[in-house]
Amino acid sequence: MTEKLENWFAQMPVIAILRGVCPGEVVDIGEALHQAGIGIIEVPLNSPDPITSIKNLVEAMGDRCVIGAGTVLTEADVVGVAGAGGEIAISPNTNPAVIERSLEAGLVPMPGWATATEAFAAYQCGARYLKCFPAATYGPGHIAGLSAVLPKSCKLLAVGGVGADVANQWLQAGADGFGIGSELYKPGDSAEQVYQSARAVVDAINAVRAK
Repeated sequence: MTEKLENWFAQMPVIAILRGVCPGEVVDIGEALHQAGIGIIEVPLNSPDPITSIKNLVEAMGDRCVIGAGTVLTEADVVGVAGAGGEIAISPNTNPAVIERSLEAGLVPMPGWATATEAFAAYQCGARYLKCFPAATYGPGHIAGLSAVLPKSCKLLAVGGVGADVANQWLQAGADGFGIGSELYKPGDSAEQVYQSARAVVDAINAVRAK
C-alpha cells in the first residue's frame, strides 16, 4: 500500500476530500477524480454513511487508487475504516492511540498538527505523513520553519483553506502535498463538475511543479 501511496504522491500529490458525499454517488465522483489525474481519495467520517462509501470506492477502485477516511478521531473509527478496506486514516489532530491503532491495522495514519510538539509527537508514534491543519491559519512559513527541523522521512501536507491557486507558495515552503476539499467537490456536484474541477487543480499544480 505504501508503494501505491508514494506513487500517487509522486504523480499528483493531492488528497481529494469528499466531505458530504453519499454512497450512491461516490463511485462516479471517484472515477471522475481518477480520470482527471487524482488517485488519493478521502471520505470524511462526518459524511452520510461514510463506511459504505469507503467500501464502495474500495470495491470499484481500490486496485487503482488509495482510498481512506478523514476525520478519524477514535480507535473505533480506525477499526471501522480498516474493516471497510480503507488504506489511510486522516485526522484533524494528533492522537497517539489513533496513530498506533492505525499502524496496527495496516493503515497509513495522517494526523493533523499545528505545533512542533504535535508534529514530533506524531512522528515518534510512527506517522510519516503529517498534516498541517488548518494550514491557511498558519501560512506557508509555518511549514518552512518546521520542515527545517523535522526528519527528512516526513511528508508534510497542507490541508485546510489551501487550493491550487496558492500551491506554489506551499510547495516552495516545503509542503509535499495537499488535501483539497470544496475546490474539488461540494455536495450536489455532478461527476462531470468534479472532473472539470479536478482537471483545473491538476493542471494548476502540474504547471507549478514544472517551473
